[in-house]
Amino acid sequence: MPSHLQKYAQVPLKQVSNRVWRTYEGGALIDNWKKTTPEVDGSMPEEWIMSTITARGNNRPENEGLSLIETEEGNIPLKEIIDTDLELFLGKTLAEKYGTTGVLIKMLDSLERLTVQVHPDKQYAKTVFNSAFGKTESWYVLNTREINGEKSVVYMGFKEHVTKEEWKKHFEKQDIEGILNCLHKIEVKPGDAFMIYGGVPHAIGSGCFLMEVQEPTDYTMRVEKTTPNGLKIGPELIHQGVGEEKMLECFHYDTYSMEEALERWKITPEVIDHATEYTLKTLFNEKHTHCFGLNELLLDGSYTLKGMTSFYVVVIYTGSGTIHCNGKEYPYTQGDELFISAAISSISLTSTSASKILLCYPPS
Repeated sequence: MPSHLQKYAQVPLKQVSNRVWRTYEGGALIDNWKKTTPEVDGSMPEEWIMSTITARGNNRPENEGLSLIETEEGNIPLKEIIDTDLELFLGKTLAEKYGTTGVLIKMLDSLERLTVQVHPDKQYAKTVFNSAFGKTESWYVLNTREINGEKSVVYMGFKEHVTKEEWKKHFEKQDIEGILNCLHKIEVKPGDAFMIYGGVPHAIGSGCFLMEVQEPTDYTMRVEKTTPNGLKIGPELIHQGVGEEKMLECFHYDTYSMEEALERWKITPEVIDHATEYTLKTLFNEKHTHCFGLNELLLDGSYTLKGMTSFYVVVIYTGSGTIHCNGKEYPYTQGDELFISAAISSISLTSTSASKILLCYPPS
């Protein structure tokens, strides 16, 4: 018997704001984007978008991280809606291959530098966590702010002099300066885009507001036992329960010059469609990864998004307007996050104020 929730496959689904606790402070630029006041930095520095997974953290609410959808029947978990008919909502290929969305989208705003960390590649995730997904991710810098006079930076990849032995030594001594000195430090500005593959060490510096599109897990291995702000991190958040030796095996110990690092991981957006009313750019696509995709639509007029074989997610970064879908109109405004199911063959967006719209896609 078909579930009454299946009707939601025909309309854009709007997510309720979904802030998540993390070990670092931030979030004021998310408030700014969402137009909520006061704009405050605190321990909820991330907004998880269209999430069907829970966040990992000690003594946190059981369903933290799971997205809720606004419906006429009240707020319903996205996972519950999708699970009524995977093929209808996700598309046939995704439903058969993964049985889940296969992607997690976050807005992240850092008041302080995040701990130096690494995420598993698919092989490590499969062997160690028995997971179909690792945590390859991407960063698209939307805004920056100077914190205590420090410019916004990110850290990624091992410099040429680094060895596994040296890295282990810095970790054992908790020599944070030594750890940071092993990584390339890259100044960032809005519009910069980076791929962070599983196994690559990295950290987001203070003052970065970015969209992170990633594989749908929360597996993070950390080499700092105390955050820059002085918060002690428990063993389970350091090594996810696998022990320190095994944690150190998650890193890929390839080394790069700064030039090689940028060439490998910094992505140049490409225009794929352009007219007077719109510009459509691709940021992350199959050239970089099969794990997810991200496009950006700059709209001052109208644009039609043709149906995909799978669902996609529309995030309104700036602007307002209407979405035409299956003969009905729905308003959109800055801060909205919308799930467009695989059953929807096309939507047309018409801006009333110039809009910057982020389009996130599942694995290809």
